[in-house]
Amino acid sequence: MDGKKILIGVTGSIAAYKTAWLVRLLVQSGAEVKVVLSKGALDFVTPLTFSTLSKNPVYSDFTEDTDKGTWTNHVALGLWADLMVICPASANTLSKMANGQSDNFLLTTYMSVRCPVFVAPAMDHDMFLHPGTQNNIQKLREFGHRILEPKEGELASGLVGKGRMTEPEEIFSEILGHFNPDLPLKGKTALVTAGPTYEMIDPVRFIGNFSSGKMGFALAESLANLGAKVKLITGPVNISTSHINIETVKVRSAEEMYTACLEIFETIDIAVLAAAVADYKPASQATEKIKKKDSSLHIDLIPTVDIAASMGKKKMAHQRIIGFALETFDEESNAIDKMNRKNFDMIVLNSLKNMGAGFGTDTNQITLFWPDNKRKEFGLKSKALVADDITREIVKMLP
Repeated sequence: MDGKKILIGVTGSIAAYKTAWLVRLLVQSGAEVKVVLSKGALDFVTPLTFSTLSKNPVYSDFTEDTDKGTWTNHVALGLWADLMVICPASANTLSKMANGQSDNFLLTTYMSVRCPVFVAPAMDHDMFLHPGTQNNIQKLREFGHRILEPKEGELASGLVGKGRMTEPEEIFSEILGHFNPDLPLKGKTALVTAGPTYEMIDPVRFIGNFSSGKMGFALAESLANLGAKVKLITGPVNISTSHINIETVKVRSAEEMYTACLEIFETIDIAVLAAAVADYKPASQATEKIKKKDSSLHIDLIPTVDIAASMGKKKMAHQRIIGFALETFDEESNAIDKMNRKNFDMIVLNSLKNMGAGFGTDTNQITLFWPDNKRKEFGLKSKALVADDITREIVKMLP
């Protein structure tokens, strides 16, 4: 979205407050955003909010200073935009747009644009279904505008029905797709595992590891940025993601992670198994806290379910599985052996001997291996950049 010029029109609807989040998402993605508020919108939101988020002046009137006779050029503003998004679009504004009325600054700006226009209606259920509104929406479609249909749900009136404005994340995704129609992973689905698993000893103690989940989350976001729909299955971590293309599933144990992965495995194209899954778990879990005694404590451990190997056995021809190996000795041979045993299409090796790599850091240093004996080394980078390196190789591997 770098350098894209987005003009946001906000009309008089309670849903106007949601548009602030859309502006923030667009600015974070690198777009330049300018906002026009209708007079009705000023009853619900303030120019200060949008000017702060957009880092640009907010427009709502033709005149800037009546004493000096200065005015705002709505034509220049309309011609500036690469895309105009009117959200929320009230029934009143839809009617005026469809019938060529231009009695406020937002509408005159709208009539001056030469770029595509997205419209996100928001109103009460009966107003949306009214024949007049539906006729106006059809006219706007005939103008070539994209209508972002409202959703079903509870409305400001207290009624339940269709009329809720499309959520800002979904609007952002539509905008992203508009400017990036050829994303290499568009239409693909990916499964990413992240973080540690906790294998409970008693209600307050567990067997686990130091994984922060940062690498797995970075991979999920990198895949999502290339257009993939990602199911992120994560163990206990202190990070999160709000990416529109990522659905997060939280689990705790290896068994829970296995079940969550198995439920969707047949539907995915790509599996990236970045989680640090515990290899062993207690043979039995105490139902009460184990009290400290003078004698030593012995806990019998049994292997956890092998998620990676299970997926490798079920892998279909169109699917690609990428595994991870964190090693402390014989790094390359151990990683290659793991890749071959578990039927991976690629494995990512990182060594705890490399400074700045491994658990808890914001950086990583990796080497990639493939079954045909190909290998590729990378220098120390942020985990976000490492994730981009990995996803570029994944794109090359897809059928």
